[in-house]
Amino acid sequence: MLSRVLSVGLLAGILAGLLIAILQQVTTTPLILLAETYEKQSEAAPAAAGASKGHDHAAHDHGWKPADGLPRFFYTGITTIATAIGISFLLIAGMIFAGDPIDERRSLAWALAGFVASGLAPAAGLAPELPGSAAADLIARQIWWVGTAAATALALWAFLRMESPVARLGAFVLLLAPHVIGAPHPHAFESQVPAEIAAQFAALSLVTQGLLWAFAGIAVGLLWPRFAPRAASRPVPS
Repeated sequence: MLSRVLSVGLLAGILAGLLIAILQQVTTTPLILLAETYEKQSEAAPAAAGASKGHDHAAHDHGWKPADGLPRFFYTGITTIATAIGISFLLIAGMIFAGDPIDERRSLAWALAGFVASGLAPAAGLAPELPGSAAADLIARQIWWVGTAAATALALWAFLRMESPVARLGAFVLLLAPHVIGAPHPHAFESQVPAEIAAQFAALSLVTQGLLWAFAGIAVGLLWPRFAPRAASRPVPS
């Protein structure tokens, strides 16, 4: 069983991750590159003003990042594939734990639920952001995201697995709770990137994330039966 889980999880993740990595090159990556040009322009303006007054300014250190072109595609692809592998293992573990047969239909259904919990629901409070966007404290955002994903996953489980009206009412409350509390936001919404570009990036990010979950789910459902252990052949009686 362990060998089957590892084989299907790795192969499904690699296949789904490669497809989405290629898709990102023509959807979200160009928008990120465009947003970085706006960010650099906004940083260059204060530096130029300071230089004209005779002040010395040290360059801002934003940390290492890959060069544009093939290096960026390589590192983005590696990250996407690693994410897809994690999703594939999560889907397999969830279906085994629930006792569900692992096939295309059920695997895709689990994948869609996973996207709702980890992507769609948190995006209602914290939409995907481009470089240069204003943002609240990172730790606070991470805590809210994890809480929202967990609450949504538990709510979906209760809705789909329990028939008790009390359990479903509790699931409804749990589903709304993170959004009633509210996601952490900055005091002032400031961004160097035009709103149209930010909105397009948020939409495309959700689409690619949803497709990543869907492709991983389909791949798991297709591959799982193919890695079933073969029955030992019995000797033919003479």
